[in-house]
Amino acid sequence: MDRGYEKLFIGGEWVRPSTDRVITPVNPSTGVSLGSVPEAVEQDVDAAVAAARRAFDDPGGWATWEPARRADVMEAFATELEARAENIAQAVSSQNGMPISTARQLEGGFPAAVMRYYAGLARETSFSGVRSGLLGGSAEVRKVPVGVVAAIVPWNFPQVLSTFKIAPAMAAGCTVVFKPSPETVLDAFLVAEAAEAAGVPAGVINIVPGGREAGAYLVSHPQVDKVAFTGSTAAGRAIAEVCGRLLRPVTLELGGKSAAIILEDADLDPTKLGQELTISTFLNNGQTCFLSSRILAPRSRYTEIVDLFTDLARGLPVGNALDESTLIGPMATPQQRDRVESYIAKGRSEGARLTTGGGRPAGLDQGWFVEPTVFADVDNGSVIAQEEIFGPVLCVLPYDGVDEAIRIANDSDYGLGGTVWTADPERGAAVARRVQTGTIGVNRYLPDPVAPFGGFKASGLGSELGPEGLEAYLQIQSVYL
Repeated sequence: MDRGYEKLFIGGEWVRPSTDRVITPVNPSTGVSLGSVPEAVEQDVDAAVAAARRAFDDPGGWATWEPARRADVMEAFATELEARAENIAQAVSSQNGMPISTARQLEGGFPAAVMRYYAGLARETSFSGVRSGLLGGSAEVRKVPVGVVAAIVPWNFPQVLSTFKIAPAMAAGCTVVFKPSPETVLDAFLVAEAAEAAGVPAGVINIVPGGREAGAYLVSHPQVDKVAFTGSTAAGRAIAEVCGRLLRPVTLELGGKSAAIILEDADLDPTKLGQELTISTFLNNGQTCFLSSRILAPRSRYTEIVDLFTDLARGLPVGNALDESTLIGPMATPQQRDRVESYIAKGRSEGARLTTGGGRPAGLDQGWFVEPTVFADVDNGSVIAQEEIFGPVLCVLPYDGVDEAIRIANDSDYGLGGTVWTADPERGAAVARRVQTGTIGVNRYLPDPVAPFGGFKASGLGSELGPEGLEAYLQIQSVYL
């Protein structure tokens, strides 16, 4: 994909940016430029927030629409996203290295499903009710939209994560200023085209591509009412500090270092569970916050499980993200490859045993590739077991007894995802409930729109998805009658 855009989508119109600064996304599979888009600066953010403010505050604006009417627009928006699903998938794969087969399922298909889910919730949710008072009279309790939302997403799942924010915000009656990552901007403009074609009212969705400066300015903007952010824990802490000072509600979905607890009875036959194991450990080239990158294996089966994951990693086809056979594409940026390689070097220096990978794949001299890598004999206190690597690197740790496995799983600053693997799903669920994490799967893992997705500890604040995701964009008003 090679396409440029010259204007920003603000207030329902394509407007010229205030400067000539541009963002030039690069294909991480080849290192070749993909075109350019204007970079939003403070004046553009001001214009976007003002447009969102008008769309929210004006009499007859989006916040005043009946929920069913908002749902109609959202369903039209979903239809337009579906019409652009292949182009969106191609754009994402070209910009961040996500294998195209994955991009079609998630970045191309998932956003429309989430949009339709929240359109349904908008129709079904009761936004007000009257209660009989204890002191005479009654009280009307209303759920009202929080206002203008700043939505900021990273490059790893740009469309999935943006829809996690835009869809419930729209359903609640909020308006949105959306800042995509500079690494993945072309797909955001396709979303703007879909919003325009769907008849989303002017100012309900505004897009300001930019870097950290634009993001920081947007987070602290005096006319923003809520911030929704997905990204690193370090950035999330900085945003939380700003929002705390401003008493501004914030939802933060941050990093993870999740554990896969393999119980003694687990049947890990690759012909049965190979796809599920791959999704839960290597999805999107390992550039996924919830992955089970710490494999906890019973000591009695340790060698077998190390060999299994070593063979799994060796068998994953590595190549250009747009190749239909690729399951592991490149790292999204050269800086990200450097980061992953530094952790691999750290694992070696700490004494962990490298069983496969650890280098750059042969024959892929262009692009930013790292071999799928597995470390054995890893101590849970080591750097590679405690810090988020965000690449195709697994650590296999031994344990003695389920209680020790749970202790190791919980011995982490993070608590976002996790998995339990067992032949007894009921026992697996009982173990899963003891893990200190916001989400966890038994013999599989993939977030579902109907259930809240969020983290414990340093993995975030609040939840997205499910009815709880809608509640995050509402505030309560009591009217005493």
